[in-house]
Amino acid sequence: MLVDKRLPLNYIIRMVRFEMLIVIIIGTTIHFLAQIARPYIPEMPLTIATFLGTAISVLLSFKMSQSYDRWWEARKIWGAIVNDSRSFVLQLQAFLKGEDLKPVVREMAYRQIAWCYCLGQSLRGLPPLSQCENVLSAEDQKRIFMFKNKPLALLQLNVHEIKRLRLQDELSDFENIQLNSTCVRFSDSMGAAERINNTVFPTIYRMFLHFTIYLFCIILSIALKDIWLVYEIPLLILISFVFFTLEKTAYYLQDPFRNRPSDVPVTAIARTIEINIRQLLNEEELPEPIIKDEFYIM
Repeated sequence: MLVDKRLPLNYIIRMVRFEMLIVIIIGTTIHFLAQIARPYIPEMPLTIATFLGTAISVLLSFKMSQSYDRWWEARKIWGAIVNDSRSFVLQLQAFLKGEDLKPVVREMAYRQIAWCYCLGQSLRGLPPLSQCENVLSAEDQKRIFMFKNKPLALLQLNVHEIKRLRLQDELSDFENIQLNSTCVRFSDSMGAAERINNTVFPTIYRMFLHFTIYLFCIILSIALKDIWLVYEIPLLILISFVFFTLEKTAYYLQDPFRNRPSDVPVTAIARTIEINIRQLLNEEELPEPIIKDEFYIM
């Protein structure tokens, strides 16, 4: 996630470097063709470029709004995961009061920590268990090895543990329902995050928007054919840079789990959950929170 800090210029330039190269090629080509075929090219009023630029602004506004909605929904999902993870451990501690049950509470709490890391890694297409070695037992890792959906497998282990405790009369019916309701919310949050991750933003919309911006550059270049090339190209670059930067920002926001600086910071959130849960378990050795890496936090 981008933090409240000035973005480095090289990061912004890298976002649109290929588009800017194409704009330079378009502007230079149109300028020289216009000089060669001047008698055959009608005058292109600037009002046409102005009208097209206004249309592009409307299209960009719509895309930015829709992309941010996807990003914000993903962030709210992970906010709910934080709240439910804390509630889950508090419920376990309130319902399982015996000293002999403290290891069970700790084991289930550690599984919840592993679930948070595992879900974040899975959404980003990274090895799911790469950050779970310290909180997940070798036995649990062996149990979920054959599952394609590792977070779902971890959730199932805790549900089975709740069922076992109920059968042994360690939990009342009410307590059993409360814990299972919390686990259902975990499943709902996981499904919502997976839905965002697997639902593709309409590709044709981006292609059409790109084509319209390039068309705008062509029309503007024709309208400015009487201006020296040394002034025309920087003007084209400046105007198209704004359009393409906004478009690329919206493109990054529409996919909040792609392991990019604009991502929802699922790893940092999972670390916060781990710290909170370990403190609830009265542990003294706590991991350090993940801090921002230059201008973003993952």
